[in-house]
Amino acid sequence: MIDPITAVGLATSAFNILKQGISAGKDIQEMSGTLAKWGSAFSDFQYAEDKTKNPPFYKMMSDNSASAIEIFAQKKKMESMRKEIKDHISWTYGPSAWEEVLAIEGEMRRIRKAEAYKKQEMIDNAINFVVGAVIFIIAGLGVVTGFYYWGRYQGRW
Repeated sequence: MIDPITAVGLATSAFNILKQGISAGKDIQEMSGTLAKWGSAFSDFQYAEDKTKNPPFYKMMSDNSASAIEIFAQKKKMESMRKEIKDHISWTYGPSAWEEVLAIEGEMRRIRKAEAYKKQEMIDNAINFVVGAVIFIIAGLGVVTGFYYWGRYQGRW
């Protein structure tokens, strides 16, 4: 799983290549690989943003205020890139081309969600389970130890 900052970096490099290619007059089909990289990075960023809003249990104890501010700034940058790509594609190939790009992006996001994001969620769930089990065991041992010393204090054993 890519963190939001890395996703923005990947999206920025793909965006710059797209921008150069479109201004050089390359066809959108020639730029499809770069557009796919940008779409993948955009999807990763959105997933990471959602995860910061609803973090796994083991990450809830960390300070997210700095992370939230950073993600907000990066989100604005991603929106700006998306708007510029939309403007370039719509201006060069017409509004229907942007609709095709959106359809392709939606399909990529669906596939990515089924593969990479599901795997990350399984890892997060496993870590949550282990952390919860450790906390449960420690609490159980604390209760048993407490009862033991309480019983010993009362002279029952």
